[in-house]
Amino acid sequence: MGRTAPLFRTVPAQHHLGFWTEQALNAKKVAEFYDFDKREIAKVANVAPSSVRYDHKIPKEVAERLAEIANIAELAAQFFAGDSIKTALWFKTPNPLLGQICPRDMVRYGRYDRLRQFVLEALRESAAEAAVPESLTSVIDATTHATATA
Repeated sequence: MGRTAPLFRTVPAQHHLGFWTEQALNAKKVAEFYDFDKREIAKVANVAPSSVRYDHKIPKEVAERLAEIANIAELAAQFFAGDSIKTALWFKTPNPLLGQICPRDMVRYGRYDRLRQFVLEALRESAAEAAVPESLTSVIDATTHATATA
């Protein structure tokens, strides 16, 4: 994650998944990444399925929601160093820290804000761990191991 000011950590440092091209969101690509059909997009965006489209007449609600969930996927991709395959797999795999639900389903069920918070917290923890010198990490690990075996 590098040394990004906390205020700006809610958006990815880079766009690894190709959702944005020439400053515009490729809404269809976001829907394909999540493997959502038009009914699922409609549910997430709270619009009628018949109104879902991906061209220049995309409804504002659909565009905004897809931009939000694209941002979540891009943030997760940062953790996987931009590996789109690992990122996609993570979104489709049930996670014990999410109550055995996969991140993709959290989005489908309208829990994308909660998922964003989980992802941001994981990135903060990862950055904090990276900031700890390796020599200190080995001392912490040794102390933890000694305490656990005592």
